[in-house]
Amino acid sequence: MRLDKFLKVSRLIKRRTVANTVSEMGRVLVNGTPAKPAKQLKAGDIIEIEYSNRVEKVEVLIIPTGNVSVQEAGSLYKIIS
Repeated sequence: MRLDKFLKVSRLIKRRTVANTVSEMGRVLVNGTPAKPAKQLKAGDIIEIEYSNRVEKVEVLIIPTGNVSVQEAGSLYKIIS
């Protein structure tokens, strides 16, 4: 699954267009390197998102095949810090 789609489906970022913009700005790292929105993710990848006042680091646990419910969204990743 694409990085921007995963960020939206997992509800780490509210909208896919915002996920695209943030990724293009270089504020999203996958396994320590800046990632474009089209980066393909796999289970075990570490995503770091630089917000204006904090950095959120999560590990991808499951790659969904499509949209998931709000209750399932939290099970797609594990917060590291």
